[in-house]
Amino acid sequence: MGAELRASRRAWLLVTPVLLALTVVIGYPVVRALYMSFQKDSGLDPSTGMFVEGGSAGFDNYLHWLLQQCTLPTGETIACPTGNLGSQFWTAIGITLFFAVVTVTLEATLGLIMAMVMSKSFTGRALLRAAVLIPWAIPTAVTARLWEFMFQYDGVVNRVLGTHILWTSDPWAARFAVIVADVWKTTPFMALLILAGLQVIPNDVYEAARVDGASAWQRFTQITMPLLKPALMVAILFRTMDALRMYDLPAILTLNNPDTRTISILVVDQVRQGPNSAAALSTITFLLIFAVAFVMVKFLGANAVRTQEAQREAH
Repeated sequence: MGAELRASRRAWLLVTPVLLALTVVIGYPVVRALYMSFQKDSGLDPSTGMFVEGGSAGFDNYLHWLLQQCTLPTGETIACPTGNLGSQFWTAIGITLFFAVVTVTLEATLGLIMAMVMSKSFTGRALLRAAVLIPWAIPTAVTARLWEFMFQYDGVVNRVLGTHILWTSDPWAARFAVIVADVWKTTPFMALLILAGLQVIPNDVYEAARVDGASAWQRFTQITMPLLKPALMVAILFRTMDALRMYDLPAILTLNNPDTRTISILVVDQVRQGPNSAAALSTITFLLIFAVAFVMVKFLGANAVRTQEAQREAH
């Protein structure tokens, strides 16, 4: 018992510095952002014309976004006019969810196909795996600028397709451009995560299925997908959380086009006008991502720990 107690104390001594560092690096910004979200932004006092500090705002910053309410200098509350950032909240939420659903679906599908190919034994497999990593390794800002050149009016895409589309200005064309660029960059990440799940499926299972006369499609649906599902769900979880906070790709590629303005872009734009209101929007964004992650882990099985247990049981 004494040895176990000493080992426990030693473990806590080793872990405590890391916990303290995480508290400072992660905990303080979170608490500070929550505090700021309940404070008014500084501005001019209409009665005196003097610049004053904000003071307590209660839930006004949250209501500003959720109900799209704007407060006049007189204190009167009205619906945010068109063009005001507050009026774009639900539109940004819809655009963010649209990008997340479409890009993650395409990336999971294409990533699964790529992983299935890379899991086979053939000459040049190592070279193919290395080449697949190139789009993912390129910084997102560089990727966005590269695709911006390609999607220009006189760029490669219009020349190849023989079209005259304003890819970065037209609402749906701009969204399509963002989806294409994001899928091109992030599909390798999904493929690698799925490939890791494929690698732990024993070959003996496939051999036994072949002996029993199972077709390639039956082996895929009855063996590969059930055993791959935990790893696939974890990959989808990671990618979904990343897609919900998408910022630099649409911001650079479409030059901050309102039709591709995600919730993260809205936060950055609001910081320039009022950091406290932006803090409230950041908190809402965090709660949105947390809710999506909770649903995926709780009800869809995207649990990394459970995935590891399933992989050990498969062996």
